[in-house]
Amino acid sequence: MSGPIRQVTEAAQAFSFSRRALALGLGQLGIGGLLIGRMAWLSVAENERYKLLSESNRVSMTLIPPRRGWIVDRAGHAIANNRTDFRIDLIPERVVDPARVVADLARLLKLDPSEVERITRELAKTRGLQPVPVAENLDWDRYASVVVRQPELPGVAPTQGYARNYPAGAAVAHLVGYVGAANAEQYKATKDPLYLAPGFKLGKDGLEKSLETDLRGRPGARRVEVTAGGRPVRDLETRGDVPGRTVKLTIDVGLQEYAARRLGNESGSAVVIDARTGGILAMASMPAYDPNSFSDGISRLEWGMLSGDDHLPLMNKVLQGLYPPGSTFKPATALAALRSGIDPERTVHCPGGYQLGNRFFRCLGRHGSVNLHRAIAKSCNTYFYTMGREVGMDAVAAAARELGLGAEYPLPFPSQRYGTIPDPAWKLRKYDQKWSQADTLNASIGQGYILTSPLQLAVQASRIASGRGLMPRILSDAPVVAPMLDVPPERMALIRSGMDEVVNGAGTAVRSRLQLDGVRMGGKTGTAQVRRIAGGARGGLNVPWKYRDHGLFIGFAPVEAPLYAVAVVIEHGMSGSGAAAPVARDLLTYLFDRPKAMETLAAFEKQWGGDLNTRMAAKAEAYRLVQQAPIPIPTPSPNPEVAPPTTRDRD
Repeated sequence: MSGPIRQVTEAAQAFSFSRRALALGLGQLGIGGLLIGRMAWLSVAENERYKLLSESNRVSMTLIPPRRGWIVDRAGHAIANNRTDFRIDLIPERVVDPARVVADLARLLKLDPSEVERITRELAKTRGLQPVPVAENLDWDRYASVVVRQPELPGVAPTQGYARNYPAGAAVAHLVGYVGAANAEQYKATKDPLYLAPGFKLGKDGLEKSLETDLRGRPGARRVEVTAGGRPVRDLETRGDVPGRTVKLTIDVGLQEYAARRLGNESGSAVVIDARTGGILAMASMPAYDPNSFSDGISRLEWGMLSGDDHLPLMNKVLQGLYPPGSTFKPATALAALRSGIDPERTVHCPGGYQLGNRFFRCLGRHGSVNLHRAIAKSCNTYFYTMGREVGMDAVAAAARELGLGAEYPLPFPSQRYGTIPDPAWKLRKYDQKWSQADTLNASIGQGYILTSPLQLAVQASRIASGRGLMPRILSDAPVVAPMLDVPPERMALIRSGMDEVVNGAGTAVRSRLQLDGVRMGGKTGTAQVRRIAGGARGGLNVPWKYRDHGLFIGFAPVEAPLYAVAVVIEHGMSGSGAAAPVARDLLTYLFDRPKAMETLAAFEKQWGGDLNTRMAAKAEAYRLVQQAPIPIPTPSPNPEVAPPTTRDRD
């Protein structure tokens, strides 16, 4: 049975409708409030953000790489400066048809096939806005030919800016280093948008790298109004860059160039130090590379030539080359003897060597009775064997360290090797072996475990010359550090007197005395054994170059009141007197009589085949021809078991 029918009154219906209408109205009001609030948030709180986004659609802003600060020598002459640069880059994200664009650029800019291959390769692996260099140092005609066709070449970015320039080229390569474009890892580490700016370069080696903060400067910016498609309409505003700080060095750039040229075709290094302040006047390492090539983007061919050269042109031998000092170490042994109370007039008989047990340590000759003065002049091993054994290796090592050997100096270079000045504790720690008397004898004449750098040898020469603990400096505003050495001046004068005799008396470097009135050079030659070779064949021309002895020389001038100290190392030069001392002589001659030194250099360069740039260009061309020469195909032999040798076999 069905229930009673519910009666709905008009009042109940009105009430229900009113309640629903109220709920709907409140909902609408809430939604309206949310919309109004959101609109207020977007128009007020987010106004700046969306204004910037809107502006970025209309305006393109490009960073302008800052001009790097100059590097100048002590007289203000430019070592590294900037020159106007027209360049073309590709922005990968904006390139529409890479193959066509690269082909058009190759035609317009007359790019060689190797460059086209490089650009294609880099464009394929580079993403986003990081530019791919196409060409730098363009002349105006080629640059303009791209600019007028820019609308047809999407992704091409012509830029007029500044490029790094090294007027002295290879002569300053290892001194200042070079600059280059930032790589992907550097950008990821910093997220600095400047790293993506076309034409921006940062220091990659040498002073350019270590002084990057001072040299970089602050970038400028250019605002350009563009269409929706990104085409420029008009320039709006440009804020100029702020150049980096000019850095002044203690270097004499004329002497630096002369040192690099005077080293000729040798593999070696030369350092000249002001014996009053410790300022480095020159530090040349040869052979070297042209830093302009690295800064502009070195070719694969040039890189292959440099990296495959057994003379190591990519290595800064002044700071990173380590060599047994040979007889240039003997002043340290002499200093140890004097500090231990040995009478400088005491004589030692030299029969041609020194007997230690059943082993005979040879001398350079039979010198008879020698005192300290004559031992330095004649470079008598027997005398220094005797002194080293008497005073002990701890005393010899302490004297060597006081003269600056085995030290790492506070210089603004990315890397520096400090070598080894051994002692008994060092050998026990490194090899778990006890020090032997034979070790002492070898070390006393600069062989055995001892390794030093050319810079350290120059510091040693400067400390002997001045009697002070000079610290080398390369920045002109660096403080002069020169405390007195813990050596009585009269004892250091005895060592200088012996070194005077080396050059100006009956010593080992008499052929290298200065041909200047009233100026004498004191010094010490050294011949460092590279490999044990029996008999008199060690320094012969029949020995392969890499096995020949090194030639070393340290010196100072004038003897009476030294102004300059010098160290020269000629790798595999066979003797210090024949290879290194003449270079040191000419470097010091340059400081006292420049025209005379230049006359000597001109005669040498005529024999060598031209100046430094001419010889480097000839070497590069010869390498290019060899690399591009076809490999001969051997002719089949009548006898299938015996084939004629090919050209490659004969090499």
